[in-house]
Amino acid sequence: MARSTQTEELFDVELADLPPDMRWREWMGRVEAVIFASPKPVGRETLARVVGRDCSLDLLMADIRDELRGRPYDLVSVAGGWQHRTKKRFAVAIRTATGLGTSDRKALSQAESLVLLCIGYFQPITRAELGAVFGKEISRDTIGHLGKLGFIAAGPRSPLPGAPYTYVTTPAFLSEFGFETLRDLPDFEKLEDAGLLSKDRLLAGELMPSFSGEEPVEREPDDDLREASVDED
Repeated sequence: MARSTQTEELFDVELADLPPDMRWREWMGRVEAVIFASPKPVGRETLARVVGRDCSLDLLMADIRDELRGRPYDLVSVAGGWQHRTKKRFAVAIRTATGLGTSDRKALSQAESLVLLCIGYFQPITRAELGAVFGKEISRDTIGHLGKLGFIAAGPRSPLPGAPYTYVTTPAFLSEFGFETLRDLPDFEKLEDAGLLSKDRLLAGELMPSFSGEEPVEREPDDDLREASVDED
């Protein structure tokens, strides 16, 4: 442990002795290596640990993306961080060779997908409130499955009588559907006002976010919903 700590203390972040061009190239390599090694999107604060104080991560990312322009993968901004993902046009080749992107993905039924989308728009939302949107009770099994996949988690207690649990989406939801933040979801009210969306269209599955075809290098499932959140009501 002491040797590891000493090594970290000797890690040169600023690289002040290097010429500017070499320093920039080293920072690019460090950042890309950290992102490549991570199974999840890597945030700005994490990447800032391996570059100098005056380094612009946005400019650095732009240069890395420029270098990857002809490669089959890219750096995408998703779930509040950056992640390596293969480009859409290679999705069929990946599925043909490995099967990735088909049965091994976190498959959702249409009903589960619609519930997940509804939680994304109206979170924090209780199971009873979800039932009111769909006109029928949403089963605990549906909520539990979405939790086990890491797409939703228990939110704050509702002020309604009995203080039932609410549900919210997770960073894994953003990552899976290629959103950087929840602001990337289409504005629900504007879609309604423009006549592009209605409850009937939602229930018919006409506003489903689809997989982009981009495959992250790896994915690590989040923790399940705690048991108490499934047993609300």
